[in-house]
Amino acid sequence: MEPESVYSGGSTSPLSFAFAFNDSNFSDRILHIEVVAGSSGEARLLGEARSTLIDWAHQKKRRRAVLSRIEKVVENVLGMGEFPEGQEEQIMVGAQPDTEDAEPYEFAHEEIDIVIEEPSTTMVSSPTADDYGHAQASPSWNPKNSPILRVKTLHISSAILAAKSPFFYKLFSNGMRESEQRDVTLRISASEEDSVMDMLQYMYSGRLLASSASALIDVLMAADKFEVSTCMRHCSKLLRNLQMTPEAALLYLELPSTVLLPEAVQSLTDAAKSYLATRFKDIGRFQDEVMNLPLAGLEAVLSSDDLQVASEDAVYDFVLKWTRAHYSKLEDRKNILRNKLIWLIRFPMMTSRKLRKVLTCNDFDHELASKLVLEALFFRAEPPHRQKHIASEETLHKRFSERGYKYRPVKVVEFDSPYQQCLVFLDLRKDECLALWPQGRVYSQAFHLGGQGFFLSAHCNVDQQTAAHCFGLFLGMQEKGSVSFAVEYEFAARSKQEDWKFLAKVKGNYVFTGGKAVGYRNLFSCPWQDLMKDDSDYFQDNVLHLRAELTVKHQR
Repeated sequence: MEPESVYSGGSTSPLSFAFAFNDSNFSDRILHIEVVAGSSGEARLLGEARSTLIDWAHQKKRRRAVLSRIEKVVENVLGMGEFPEGQEEQIMVGAQPDTEDAEPYEFAHEEIDIVIEEPSTTMVSSPTADDYGHAQASPSWNPKNSPILRVKTLHISSAILAAKSPFFYKLFSNGMRESEQRDVTLRISASEEDSVMDMLQYMYSGRLLASSASALIDVLMAADKFEVSTCMRHCSKLLRNLQMTPEAALLYLELPSTVLLPEAVQSLTDAAKSYLATRFKDIGRFQDEVMNLPLAGLEAVLSSDDLQVASEDAVYDFVLKWTRAHYSKLEDRKNILRNKLIWLIRFPMMTSRKLRKVLTCNDFDHELASKLVLEALFFRAEPPHRQKHIASEETLHKRFSERGYKYRPVKVVEFDSPYQQCLVFLDLRKDECLALWPQGRVYSQAFHLGGQGFFLSAHCNVDQQTAAHCFGLFLGMQEKGSVSFAVEYEFAARSKQEDWKFLAKVKGNYVFTGGKAVGYRNLFSCPWQDLMKDDSDYFQDNVLHLRAELTVKHQR
């Protein structure tokens, strides 16, 4: 029978050594896999973990603490032989003992330790909970003295395993006597058996038998433990192809902090962020679900440019609401806001009234809040080309980029004397204007004058005289009631004919009462098609710059 080809289809396909798996003709070592029984508590915990993927993420701190020292354990034992009698191990991160992450040890089968039991055999086994200073569900359980359920014997090629895994490379090439032994024993718990066997076959063939999400996660974790990054990336690819769920996405977000090789799961993490951002982009509709998201999930949602919110003010309010619901202590809220969530709020897009509230909010670090508000005000004062440059440079959190707000941001300059007056600047991209055809409208964020709320609205409407579509601009007052305002207004737009300075288009006077609006159906006195043409006199770099100047003459 002809052996399977080394190449699995074309010179660019990955190498396949499936023909050599467990074949003595192509092997130089024998691997004995001792499958030992775990504690009843461990079996119960594993069963619960597989019932829902997100439970794996609950082991985040414990995995991080243990996985960070696997390489040290391997190097210490392979480089020094057995630990001197009576000598205790100390888990270290840098130069300080790691005490912060000490939590109940629940998954002892997941870790690796090296012990030399006999001169002729290299033994690789899982550690006890005591080795790591953790408590566990069943303290008496220890893989080293647990009953062996079965032993699987495989013929392996040290070259193939070493080429795929730094762990096996170190094991076979450390220069000590045990690295020259033909027999190697790997001791694992029964719950790891399928995933470890699948991983070993993958290292030869590049294929996996696992297909379900839970089975692929098992293989991914086994591959991470033995540093088989190619297998981890393959698991990540297969998981991305499965139907995503919120629970699975939250687990995938935890992977970079729970695995030894976070770069191998980056594509899966990115897919999870994209899924959550898309699923929960309408925060108003899914408010309860988003409120229940953990921090990593909320960060994924708030990082999106496509968030469907009325304005950035709504993002600010939601962040405060979520933080207060999840962190009852003020100091904890300040810490999580300072280090995480405050950077996801796009302060330059917030209204001036809300920015004032930021400065008086006790949940924020006052010095940092003041710095970000001042930064937002300076950004607004920059000319459009400078704003574009600043936004392009800050790509980590995109704090200077607009989202797809329901209400368009405006810039407001207020004056108190000789009259109450304000200048309101509204910028609309050309694609936003084109989307208004044939009868659409877009509203600005609210702004305040004389203690009353106003807004601008841009319309695509029909000119009553010519019956042609045209661009209209209107000014409205929010509050309803008996209060009335006499307002003098002027609408202007930047024009190429004026070297892109503002050119006044219309002006007038109007006595506002609550809920009323005033404006012009055909602001530019031309058909819609003429305004939207490529060489339009009013679109500067595909942006229409509008200005409303409002002056309160009297109010009663």
